[in-house]
Order: sequence, then C-alpha cells, then structure tokens
Amino acid sequence: MTVDWRSDRIGSALRGENPTVLRRLRAGFAVIGDAQFLPGYSVLLADDPRVQRLSDLPKEKRLSFLSDMDVLGEAVERACRRLDPAFRRVNLEILGNTDAFLHAHVWPRFAWEPAELVHRPVWLYPREHWHDARHALCAHHDALRRTISEELDRLAPA
Repeated sequence: MTVDWRSDRIGSALRGENPTVLRRLRAGFAVIGDAQFLPGYSVLLADDPRVQRLSDLPKEKRLSFLSDMDVLGEAVERACRRLDPAFRRVNLEILGNTDAFLHAHVWPRFAWEPAELVHRPVWLYPREHWHDARHALCAHHDALRRTISEELDRLAPA
C-alpha cells in the first residue's frame, strides 16, 4: 500500500517523493504550503522526523535551522513583493501545536486581506480557508513556486 506523502512529509521529502519541496536547505526542506489562501505560504521542515522541537537539535543544527528559516522568509518576501504590489510583510512562526515534528511557517501578508484579519494572526482565518479547494496548491501556483525557488537559489546557492 502506498503511503500518502502528507502523512509523512519529512520522510517523503527525504525520499524525493514530496511534491511540495522547493529546495533542500542545510537543516531541512523548504516546501510550499498545501493551502495558498495567502499566496506564497511556505514551510521549513526539519530534515529529521524524530525532531519535535527546536531544542531537540544540537546548537549548531539549531542555528542552521533558524538560518534556513530566515532564508526561506526572505525568498518568500522577495517573490511576493515581485509578484503582488499589495505585499506587506512576512510572518515567521515556529508553533508545534498540531504536527509533532519541527517546522516553521512563513506567511506572506497582503494589503488586500480582509480588514478584520489584515493585522491579526493568520490562525484567525476561518477554518474553511485551510481546506477550500479554491485555495489548494495547484498548477495555478507554478509561477509563484518558480519565483520562490529562484530566490532560494540566489540566497542559498548549492
């Protein structure tokens, strides 16, 4: 039986089977998010599925993960600024409340967001935004995905 990559995001990235991977970085994988209601939403996945929190990493690897988070954040910022004049900023978050593996969220924020949400945490968006097919990652996002990848190549050359 084939395991859906969503149930093993890090393992599938390590095996080259995760279709959301943008690029391998020093301490993890830059991936584009499944939900794109804020276009450019990306995630940094640690490269070890056993690591649950930042403090589980040795200091050097921890600093590499945080550096990778910074690189992904800047790549998303540059890409979104280039593609959408309403781009405002990027929010970076390491939460760990739902998924039991270390990951960091990179949320682009835009002036066109609803007035009641534009200055609030992303997590206050209605739950249906997360699972609505209109916001699902698809071919429509290929140019965005390509632009983020290009920025990653500039910021973190192999």
